[in-house]
Amino acid sequence: MSACFLQVPMAASIPSTSHSLKNRNLRSVCSCIGSRNSSAKIPMPPVNPNDPFLSKLASVAATSPETLFNRPVNSDTPPYLDIFDSPTLMASPAQVERSVQYNEHNPTSPPPDLPSLLLHGRIVYIGMPLVPAVTELVIAELMYLQWMDPKAPIYMYVNSTGTTRDDGESVGMEAEGFAIYDAMMQLKNEVHTVGVGAAIGHACLLLSAGSKGNRSMMPHSKAMIQQPRVPSSGLMPASDVLIRAKEAVTNRDTLIKLLAKHTENSEETIQTAMRRPFYMDGTRAKEFGVIDKILWRGQESIIADVGAPEEWDKKAGIKAVDGF
Repeated sequence: MSACFLQVPMAASIPSTSHSLKNRNLRSVCSCIGSRNSSAKIPMPPVNPNDPFLSKLASVAATSPETLFNRPVNSDTPPYLDIFDSPTLMASPAQVERSVQYNEHNPTSPPPDLPSLLLHGRIVYIGMPLVPAVTELVIAELMYLQWMDPKAPIYMYVNSTGTTRDDGESVGMEAEGFAIYDAMMQLKNEVHTVGVGAAIGHACLLLSAGSKGNRSMMPHSKAMIQQPRVPSSGLMPASDVLIRAKEAVTNRDTLIKLLAKHTENSEETIQTAMRRPFYMDGTRAKEFGVIDKILWRGQESIIADVGAPEEWDKKAGIKAVDGF
């Protein structure tokens, strides 16, 4: 009993995960513990009170030492962590990634991609022809920005050739442009449109569909309206070519009505302008009703200070003379 008593404090107070401790020694120690009087206290070595892990182990060894010996075999849990009520380990990488936030002034994680940063500033940039992938992204961004704040304005920058390429070849269905247009019309937010580079065809429609008073173009950007193109027929049967042609005419009529609505021109005026490609610079686009202003730093204040030619003549003492 004395030898057994001497072995108990060593095994109970300083548990070890070493494989050198044989199972027979564990059984002998446990048998000695069970044979001892339950009222007797097991002597404990001094434990550092600043170490919560060792303090917890010492407490368990003093109250129920059998917990330290009857360990599960082939357990995935690290040794002795299961005796704690709720062990807390290092957060997983996914938890760490979700817990950090990007701040340009105090970056704690890698910066997101550029479209995400623009979206954070409520900016939607259309810089490609209106193919299905572009349409899907733009509509998703518009819906997301409305969900984030249905009152704050959305800034849409348009630099697109519409559903065609520069040479006029069709790259997307006319429905791609109409889809973005319908999404804009369903928004509760104001949409401030800015034309940069070129806004051709359906892209010009999107530029003119912005909130009135908030449609603008850069000084050297262009806008152009044209008739929808029929996709390449190839070896298509004649009946199918006729169906495609009728659909192109329907899309043209729809485009004319929408442009007439947003530019406040008559449908006859739009139809006449669309007979051939109708290019517009900023000034002409403003006169045609596609935009409301040209974005030129300081331009508005300069023009406001400039008087009419008659006023200049009057100040200079010049009088108009009819006929010579």
